[in-house]
Amino acid sequence: MLLRSLTCRRKALQIYFLHARLFGHGTNALCCSSTHQARFFPPSDKVMLLPGTFKNKVAFITGGGTGLGKSMTATLSALGAECVIASRKLDVLKQTAEEISHQTCNKVYAVQCDVRNPASVKAAVDYVVDHVGLPDVVINNAAGNFISPSENLSTNAWKTITDIVLNGTANVTLDIGKRLINADKGAAFLAITTIYAESGSGFVAPSASAKAGVEALCKSLAAEWGRYGMRFNVIQPGPIKTKGAFSRMDPTGMFEKSMIERIPVGRLGTPGEIANLAAYLCSDYASWVSGAIIRMDGGEYVSMAGEFNGLKMVTKEEWATMEAMIRSTKGS
Repeated sequence: MLLRSLTCRRKALQIYFLHARLFGHGTNALCCSSTHQARFFPPSDKVMLLPGTFKNKVAFITGGGTGLGKSMTATLSALGAECVIASRKLDVLKQTAEEISHQTCNKVYAVQCDVRNPASVKAAVDYVVDHVGLPDVVINNAAGNFISPSENLSTNAWKTITDIVLNGTANVTLDIGKRLINADKGAAFLAITTIYAESGSGFVAPSASAKAGVEALCKSLAAEWGRYGMRFNVIQPGPIKTKGAFSRMDPTGMFEKSMIERIPVGRLGTPGEIANLAAYLCSDYASWVSGAIIRMDGGEYVSMAGEFNGLKMVTKEEWATMEAMIRSTKGS
């Protein structure tokens, strides 16, 4: 037993150094696609918080089998949480659960759940309650998206995305929230949206609309359910290169370079960076943070939003010419 305990502790520490290996697109792969200024902003995928931060806490993560959900699960598990991951693909979930459990020596549970279906959500939450208890952390990460001209969207395409993103988040949040109220138990809720939930965006209208609705839901419940001990926060990630997201958002790979060029930090984000922020927001260190929407995008949003930001393309010689012209201008 002592030998096993020591082995588990060693493995729990190793997760700090092996974190990036859990994902198909780790830090090294992302650093290869960057601009010259990216050297000033190297990503750090090491787990940020102290070991044991989530000891004796239960975390329920939708979309936890792949991508950002997998990364957040790995981080929370490394920090001591009992994690339950949910999605429609049980085989993927089981593989992820086994992989993370092996790395952290903490049990990760897999439960099949279609967040669009309230009955499926109820069955999944029943499983969580029966096996580990009511969650202390709820991360609404399940999502669906694809690029398309809006004139090509079918009614079913619109419904599919909004059902997963908005209705799915509402189904999970309301089911668990009502149980927490009845049990007089608090929890931290986190939703993963996107920077264009704030601005809107062409070619992803269903996702933009649904994610904006998720943010409104979280802000509303932060105001209403704080009295029950619940906090609600949102992360808006910029471009993170995960296999699932990029296969639908940039299937040819032709847009990745232009994405990076408009990000002031000069590189894409990594799953581990999002996971560290998620862990903080769901931890007791953030107990005074509720109703927050935090943009994590390397400066992409502000770079696109500023009317004159395109002037960074102007050379020194061109500036000299323009400034001379400006100085010579008389009158208003």
